[in-house]
Amino acid sequence: MKAGDFKANTLFMMDGHFFRVVECQKVQQPRLAAFLRARIKNIETGATQDRNFKMGDTFDDVEIERRHMKFSYADGDLYYFIEEETFELEPIAANMAKDALLYNSEDGEGTIYTFEYANGKLLGIVPPTFVVLTVVETEPSVPGDTARNALKNATLDSGLTVKVQMFISNGDRVKIDTRTGEYVERA
Repeated sequence: MKAGDFKANTLFMMDGHFFRVVECQKVQQPRLAAFLRARIKNIETGATQDRNFKMGDTFDDVEIERRHMKFSYADGDLYYFIEEETFELEPIAANMAKDALLYNSEDGEGTIYTFEYANGKLLGIVPPTFVVLTVVETEPSVPGDTARNALKNATLDSGLTVKVQMFISNGDRVKIDTRTGEYVERA
């Protein structure tokens, strides 16, 4: 894989560590060779760094294995997920799963997560792009409080707090974009 092929969410291996491209931009300066300015995230440590790459720099490709799982239960510092096809339970450390579980739906279906593995190592837990969650606590809407694009805080059944429109009330189901963590619409 060449640095010139990078785009957002590209996985690559550099110096024996797995990295994910957060964002990147091709830079061309007059009379100089083009280069790629990228923000990359170390998968193991979570640290991000800004780095410039020559367009021809080569890196090892990362073969990703994906498995689909649902959250089953928590036991201390371990969260157990069950695989959709084989019904195997897999324990995951709390620090790996906490962010993804903010999008766990408490309804009967449950949220199906995509687990990404490379060389047998868990790289990340990816929730679906959109999830529908229930509002458990928000301020009541007041008649006449209809300022343009007015927003208020709402706590959802998963524990996530988001800004929602003024007409949303307790018990409403809302659609959330997991990429940004923002409210999209009433479901």
